[in-house]
Amino acid sequence: MDVNETEEALNTHKESGLTTEEAQQRLEKDGRNELPEKQAESKIKKFLSHFNDVLIYVLLGAAVITALLGHYIDTSVILLVTIINAFIGYFQENQAEKALNGIKALLSITANVRRNNERLEVDAAEVVVGDVVILSAGDKVPADLRLVDAHNLRVEESALTGESTAVDKELNVLEPDTVLNDRLNMVFSGTSIAAGSGVGIVTAIGADTELGKINQAITDVEDMQTPLLRQIGAFGKTIALFVVGVAVLMFLFGYFIRDFPAGELLLSVIALAVAAIPEGLPAVLSIILAVGVQRMAKRNAIIRSLPSVETLGSVSVICSDKTGTLTKNEMTVTNVETTAAQYDVSGTGYAPDGDITLKGDQRTEDADEVLRRFLASVQICNDANLRQNEAGHWTIDGDPTDGCFLTLARKSDMELPSYKIISKIPFDSEYKYMAVLAEVDQERFLFVKGAPDRVFEMVQKNTQADFNLSYWEGQMSLRAKEGERVIGAAFKKVSAEMDSIGHHDLDEGMNFLGIAGIIDPPREEAMQAVKTCTKAGIQVKMITGDHADTAKAIGKQLGIGDGKRALTGRELDKMTDEELEVAAESTHIFARTSPENKLRLVKALQKLGHICAMTGDGVNDAAALKRADIGVAMGIKGTEVTKDAAKMVLADDNFQTIVHAVEEGRRVYDNVKKTILFILPTNGAGGILIIASIFLGMTMPLTPVQILWVNMVVAITVSLGLAFEHLEKGSMDRPPRDPKSSLLSKYYLFRISYVSIMIGIGTLWMNTFMQNQGYSGSDLQTVILQMFVMAQLFYLFNCRSELGFAFNKDFFKNKAVFLVAGILIVLQLGLTYIPFMNTVFQTTPLALTQWTIPLLMGLIVFVIVEIEKLLTKNILKRRVAS
Repeated sequence: MDVNETEEALNTHKESGLTTEEAQQRLEKDGRNELPEKQAESKIKKFLSHFNDVLIYVLLGAAVITALLGHYIDTSVILLVTIINAFIGYFQENQAEKALNGIKALLSITANVRRNNERLEVDAAEVVVGDVVILSAGDKVPADLRLVDAHNLRVEESALTGESTAVDKELNVLEPDTVLNDRLNMVFSGTSIAAGSGVGIVTAIGADTELGKINQAITDVEDMQTPLLRQIGAFGKTIALFVVGVAVLMFLFGYFIRDFPAGELLLSVIALAVAAIPEGLPAVLSIILAVGVQRMAKRNAIIRSLPSVETLGSVSVICSDKTGTLTKNEMTVTNVETTAAQYDVSGTGYAPDGDITLKGDQRTEDADEVLRRFLASVQICNDANLRQNEAGHWTIDGDPTDGCFLTLARKSDMELPSYKIISKIPFDSEYKYMAVLAEVDQERFLFVKGAPDRVFEMVQKNTQADFNLSYWEGQMSLRAKEGERVIGAAFKKVSAEMDSIGHHDLDEGMNFLGIAGIIDPPREEAMQAVKTCTKAGIQVKMITGDHADTAKAIGKQLGIGDGKRALTGRELDKMTDEELEVAAESTHIFARTSPENKLRLVKALQKLGHICAMTGDGVNDAAALKRADIGVAMGIKGTEVTKDAAKMVLADDNFQTIVHAVEEGRRVYDNVKKTILFILPTNGAGGILIIASIFLGMTMPLTPVQILWVNMVVAITVSLGLAFEHLEKGSMDRPPRDPKSSLLSKYYLFRISYVSIMIGIGTLWMNTFMQNQGYSGSDLQTVILQMFVMAQLFYLFNCRSELGFAFNKDFFKNKAVFLVAGILIVLQLGLTYIPFMNTVFQTTPLALTQWTIPLLMGLIVFVIVEIEKLLTKNILKRRVAS
């Protein structure tokens, strides 16, 4: 709509604004200009959610039955295990949902409005639709506004749209389908005024603003369960159903076939459930993931959700924002062409490190003089300030384009004259240039810097100047195709009496100086990171709010896409979900995208079976970050909203850190599998021991509490040693694992099965043998229990390498393995020799000679598994060779 239509539609007037009464009525009708709050989940509910696991349900059922049978020690130990599990999960994964609060921090606190034909300062929450808001440089925009007046108004919208430079605003009517980034007659809630002033009529408040829509999108976005949690969940259900099924069959067999007493049999069945369920697995997984979190923190990747560590290892596509993620978000002059010579400019960002070097021709005094005037022009026609902060980083106050020219001037080895500014015409988007009248050594010059086409117009009017318009238009077009923003400069000498300037002074006598190409440069480390991702079978897609030409050019430099193909947000909006899926797979560059586009792209990639990571730093990225399997926010330049919606934050804003995180994710997943390969034979052996006892009509070798002790002590000690195993060679040369692949391969099932049988049947045979030798009661149970544990301790060293020899050059590399082995031995000695432990677990002190049996059992298990690994490795080699 035009301004008059907007006034009529919203029943307001741009000169006088609303009346106080009308504003109050609208406030009561539409509500306050605030975002809706999400009700926080109580801490108790969060804690109780950690009991929501099918394995825990079975254990709780076992606790109830033992309590009914009067075995209160068993009940207490079983309940203690479940509570410890819940506490570990709660403390490791407890994180507040702060995304809504982060968005609220973006909203301004007060606003200047016109009411009753007066200017008032009101609480931003009391701004209503139809209010006339006055905007000045530095203000936060309180609501979505249709501009009715604008003077040199430039708005910083990067957090909302991803636009890398401040946006020049205008009042013209736009097409109805204009994308968010190009709505130049609007300013949006949560953005800030970079320069100039303006007046706008409020068109939307609170949840109806563009910021509010993102807020709603974050609220509506469903958190994706990680591949590992999906697999562990399915794995847990399978184990629970199997264990309960076997327990029922064993009860029926023992009761009707073997004539066991019902009470004794029930305890045996409970022992079976306790033995076969890996109740320590959730706690161990949490701790392994927590170790991964700590390791990643040392590499500048802050993980906000534990399972996200492992998810990184299976990522198959990374959707990356361009501005500030793949690029520095610091405008840089890369080349200068004057009327006398061409120059390359080295160095990136605002730090004045680099050189201006002549391209081709030999350096001459004439060329130097033209360059000196060009540098003087872009330095004087400038409202920015370049400074070094306390941390040593160079930053700019003001427009990024102005700032990069101050850096350019400092890179020169020339001594630039100290000009005194007499008068100036400030930059305005209406005429797209800035002009300054300056004096040096009693001589006065008029300098201009601005859009090349406007500078060309001025120079053409100078009939005395030798100016080839078609050549310079060609050079400008060439740079634009490379994704560069082009700025031109001109000057003329004026009389010493001139003390003010107007636009008419630029209509004659201007001499062209040259043009400069500016880009937001790619991060050098990001280029290497993209190569590493490609090698690891991970696709990288750039999703940006910038123009398509800029995105294609930057993408080509980074190795993303071919520099020719890109899709825009407007094109994506017209696609069906099916068409979007095809485009998401085949296209690598997406430009002028809206928050909805980003969210749809992530959903499309996930539907295609990809494990999707999304990086970003602006509010516009938040919903997609939350939806992605792993959302990655920038820690330095990222908004609080983005950080709170993400599962990982890069403390150094370095794309390379994502690659380190992927490495860590793959290491964690490999170690999780090794841990499962180690823990499950404990449960399998325990289950086989009890099933065989019932089947053969024998007395149980171990009580439920003793079996529970074995499961937990092994899980919380020696299994943790595997969490510290190092990354295997070639891990980053293999493609991402298929999220649908089974957690346990056929070989893993084979290994778990035969080790379980070996330990279970071996223990049962030894139990029978020792009974025949006169052992009974606590003495016998204590030796059998120690056999069970020693077999697991020796088997730990088998599991450090899937098929490699246990004693290799890296044997002593993981010191944690030896530490936890020592802790396990101390705990087992305590179980055997401390009276209190003897009472709870029905154990008794052993003589020194009695330890030979457990140690011999462990050694036998170790040797047999090492022989099997060697045979398996040779078989696999022969298969590959054939």
